[in-house]
Amino acid sequence: MSGEATTDEVKVSEELESQQTENLAKKFRLIPGEEIHLTKKPSTFAFVGLYGLGALVLGLHFLFGRVDSLGDDSEGFMSLVWAFMDLTTSDTMSFSFIFFMLFVAWLNRLMNTSTSGRWVTMWLLIVAFTPLIIQIDDFIFFITDLFGEGRGDFIAIEYNFYLFGIVYTALFYGLTFYYQNSFHYAITSDAVIFEHSFLLSRSHRRILFDRISEVIVERTPVGTMFGYATVSILTDSGVGLVDESMGAAGAVNMPGSADSSDDSVADKARKSLLRSFIGIITYQRTIRTVRPDPKHCFYSIRKWDKCKMLLNEMHKKHSQSNLLSDLKDSMSSSDED
Repeated sequence: MSGEATTDEVKVSEELESQQTENLAKKFRLIPGEEIHLTKKPSTFAFVGLYGLGALVLGLHFLFGRVDSLGDDSEGFMSLVWAFMDLTTSDTMSFSFIFFMLFVAWLNRLMNTSTSGRWVTMWLLIVAFTPLIIQIDDFIFFITDLFGEGRGDFIAIEYNFYLFGIVYTALFYGLTFYYQNSFHYAITSDAVIFEHSFLLSRSHRRILFDRISEVIVERTPVGTMFGYATVSILTDSGVGLVDESMGAAGAVNMPGSADSSDDSVADKARKSLLRSFIGIITYQRTIRTVRPDPKHCFYSIRKWDKCKMLLNEMHKKHSQSNLLSDLKDSMSSSDED
């Protein structure tokens, strides 16, 4: 009896394994005869910055929700800040809140980190303009109601900082969890495959082992503490490299530095020196550097050492020197026969 149960369990296990293999083959679009050696996904802490951003937005909502009770004991510059926030904030509207949210969206985009994706920027802009949209809807209804038409009021809810803060943050955390699980990486017998599917965005990249020129491991202090790292692949075609600008943004045309037909020789010399000085101050150089992109690298994965070792082994196996060595051994064996 126990033997039959064991046989059934083995059969069910084999069927599940076969189904899983078939699903992975379909997901990674494997070619006939190709086998999967390793699959990876980003670790739980890979996008901790996104969760921190959501907490920041929630904190701003709670801050503006009770802004009228804050700043009573503040002095100097902070008292002016609290006074400005209180003056521009009502129960349903706050221009200072919109300003702070737009600043957060701009700064997040400028930093160009893992939290700087387009969907994150779009979410921040929606959060920033929601109170304004609701206020405009109420204003349209107020104006049309004066003429007896009463059009508008399509949004039958007032903006509550606590309610909208909790709803938007919960939605953002759900999207972040979905985004975190939208990346899937595989090392097969023939290539490295990066698969990404998020909302309406789709990305699939396949890199042959003989195209790999370097394998880089990057570990942040947080990654070292929690046991994960990012394994990046560089190729001869430039995959894994980005152009990064260093310094201030380009040359600047300062007012009064442009040449005029009425300028004297002294004026032209003065403006030329001014432009040269500005050019030195705002000089910008562009360098090529490695910036991990979750779509094109093993982003913040656990057991990264096993992944790197397998990449090195497969790269060596498919390298031209190894193929030439195998060909040489094969010819030598043929001569001996």
